[in-house]
Amino acid sequence: MPSIAIVILNWNGRQLLERFLPSVLQFSHGATVYVADNASEDDSISFLESAYPQVRIIRNSVNEGFAGGYNRALQSVEEDLWCLLNSDVQVTEGWLAPVIRLFDSTPGVGIVQPKIKDLLRPDSFEYAGAAGGFVDLFGYPFCRGRIFQSLETDTGQYDDMREIFWATGACMFIRKEVFTALGGFDPDYFAHQEEVDLCWRAHNHGYKVMYTGHSTVYHLGGSTLSNMNPKKTYLNFRNSLFSITKNLPRKKAFPIVLARLLLDALAAARFIFQGRGRHATAIIRAHFSYYRQVGKMLRKREKVRFVQKYYATTSIVWSYYVNGVKNFNILVKD
Repeated sequence: MPSIAIVILNWNGRQLLERFLPSVLQFSHGATVYVADNASEDDSISFLESAYPQVRIIRNSVNEGFAGGYNRALQSVEEDLWCLLNSDVQVTEGWLAPVIRLFDSTPGVGIVQPKIKDLLRPDSFEYAGAAGGFVDLFGYPFCRGRIFQSLETDTGQYDDMREIFWATGACMFIRKEVFTALGGFDPDYFAHQEEVDLCWRAHNHGYKVMYTGHSTVYHLGGSTLSNMNPKKTYLNFRNSLFSITKNLPRKKAFPIVLARLLLDALAAARFIFQGRGRHATAIIRAHFSYYRQVGKMLRKREKVRFVQKYYATTSIVWSYYVNGVKNFNILVKD
């Protein structure tokens, strides 16, 4: 039985901790619960010290975002298996056991994700992770159970265990030794899609990333692209280009980046047509930021066997907006 740490990254999230921490403590027997505070300016720490003295507090001196915040905090966590859990996730009874069994029963597993459902619409999959993530031919991420704004109803269609391409950072289990071997998250991402990059690197190093539909959690986070703010748009588009550059063979990465110039321009035009000019500007800024840092990303490329499977063999953009495909099982045939 591995030792388990549940590590919740917090920034000014006292209300979320008050609402969601009880389920974590109630249903996580045998695990040590940590809250890694990212230099909060509210009373999160004093609240935890008073209400939940059994929770271990890690104090980051500065807010380095999701990636840097976890990298710093996890240096203090010694358990064998880590669950990186968003502060707005409600866990369920028995959620840990299927994950532990999967790690124990399947050789080479480094990362595992449970089923992620929408707290506000409990019959629906949730935007951030759903039933496991993939990327398409051009590096755009999507999930079983969620393609762009379309969320599937959970009818048991993903009550399986299978290998996936990426696991969501909203609820990600990872072996300590794997996180350490990979060097953690890339802090240049700050937030958004850092888990895609981490899982991509895990594949390139020969580890498996798995999903189990036998464990379920509920996430409060935003459920559609339309409620993303421009900063999220900026980070998502830029960080996607980072991952392509770092994790694919050069002969494949650069044609994809060139194709993304056109595809992302079309996305910006769509935002303008919708009257959301700040999002269009965010995409332009994302590309300029990427071009300024492309040399740094090239230097981060590792000497590994680059994995190129687990892609949809077509464009998710074309399939969704032109062909009207909104269901993962129609888009991808195993």
